[in-house]
Amino acid sequence: MPEAGEPAAIPYTTHNEPAGVRCVQLGDDLRCAIFGKPERPACCSGLQPQAEMCGSSRDEALVWLARLEADTRP
Repeated sequence: MPEAGEPAAIPYTTHNEPAGVRCVQLGDDLRCAIFGKPERPACCSGLQPQAEMCGSSRDEALVWLARLEADTRP
């Protein structure tokens, strides 16, 4: 169980993977394999996508995610 303020690990990862490392739960179709399941951590299930994040296409959403990763990389 994570300590207060520590994010929950995603199942089947060594721990929380660093920015730029693909989540092991992300399928070839770019869909989460544990979406809607109880083992999905709060850091994922609590994400509330907004129009700014999703854009008007998958490509726009991926650009937004790449920018977020770059901006939050240690």
